[in-house]
Parts: sequence; structure tokens; C-alpha cells
Amino acid sequence: MFLNENIKDQIKPVALSVADVRKSFGKVDVLKGIDLKIDAGERVALMGPSGSGKSTLLNCICGIEPVDHGSIHVGGQELSGLKRGELEKVRRENMGYVFQSFHLLPTLNAFENVEFAAQLVGMPKEHRLARVTDLLEQVGLSHRMDHLPSALSGGERQRVAIARALVHHPRLVLADEPTGSLDTESGSQVLKLLKSLSEELEVALLLVTHDHESTRICDRVITMKDGALLAG
Repeated sequence: MFLNENIKDQIKPVALSVADVRKSFGKVDVLKGIDLKIDAGERVALMGPSGSGKSTLLNCICGIEPVDHGSIHVGGQELSGLKRGELEKVRRENMGYVFQSFHLLPTLNAFENVEFAAQLVGMPKEHRLARVTDLLEQVGLSHRMDHLPSALSGGERQRVAIARALVHHPRLVLADEPTGSLDTESGSQVLKLLKSLSEELEVALLLVTHDHESTRICDRVITMKDGALLAG
């Protein structure tokens, strides 16, 4: 039996698959059998109190922490069992990151901060320059490309960070409290950018937040408590 063409068009590849992931530190069970799937272009908010395991889950997804049990696939690539160099390659090519504290390189201007991420994946120079220019225009910073992070506002720095996270065409963006250091207006602008760019580029987004306003850009909201996912 063949699928209807309209149905096939609606089927999207899985960007992130987490299956029965468990993680303990000593005798403390931090992750207790996590199952999560995010499709390409889907935006999922992860909420929960401090100590619920959100940060540990992010660290496992990006390969910083190895899992004790279960599997994690990003863009179809399983992370467990990869050597360090292989894991770093998967992270560089398939994942982007947006942090609360920006993590921009202070001695590089806005353009160079975004370009550096493209250089890491070996993007050719001509393509790289055009891609960086285009993304900084999309986030409204075409007039601030040559400014150092110290000369940018918090909202502008976060927009540079978004461009950097997307420059290499990742499958998945992990955003950890991306509006936590911003005022209400700047935070709202950053969320709108994340939503519009994830839609346009079909990039999956896992957004960790304590802010219910941030969840409005997401397709699903999942709550985490005591190392388990409660609802979605």
C-alpha cells in the first residue's frame, strides 16, 4: 500500500530521539527512563523545577555526559559508543546552542563570532561569508556586524548567538534559558526570532525555560520532575 502524497509530505524526519535514558551520579538517580522524540522543525519546551534533571538531560543530549542506559540519536546518528572526535563532529555538524549567558568570544566581532562556527564545520569561505551576512541580516544586525560583544546590548548579543547556532544548518538547537538575562522586550524579540527561523529552516528546537511566556512559541510543553517527564 502506498502512502497518499499529502500524507508523505507531512512526515518529517526525526531530529532528536531519546529512548529510555537513565543517568545516575553515585547513588542518586538523576534521569529515570527518559523517552522523547522531536521532529524536524518542531519546537518543544522543557520545564521543571531546579534539580529536576533538565540540565543533565541537555548534557546527555549534547554528549557532555555519557548515559548509563538507553540511547540518544541526533539526526539519525546514535551518540553512545562514539569516540571523542566522532562525537565532537556530530555536535559541530548537527547541533546548535543558545545559552542564557551568550558565550560569545569577546575578542571577535559579531560577524567573526558567527563565522567561527561555520569555519569549524569546514564551510567554504565564499559560502561562509554569504551565509553569515544573510543570517545577521535576518536577525536585524546588518548594521552591527563589526561590533564587539562588549559594544552590543544583551538582546543584540543573543541575536548573534542565534545566528551562530544556525549558521551551519544544524538538525537540532538546544536553547537553555535564552531569555533569562534579557528584559521583557528583548526576550520577546529573541523568542520571535527563534520561532521564525526554526520554521523557515526546519530546525528542531528544545527550549529549556522557567518562563511560561517562552513556551508560547513551542508546539509542545513537557514538564520534568525528579528525573522523569510528566506530561507533554
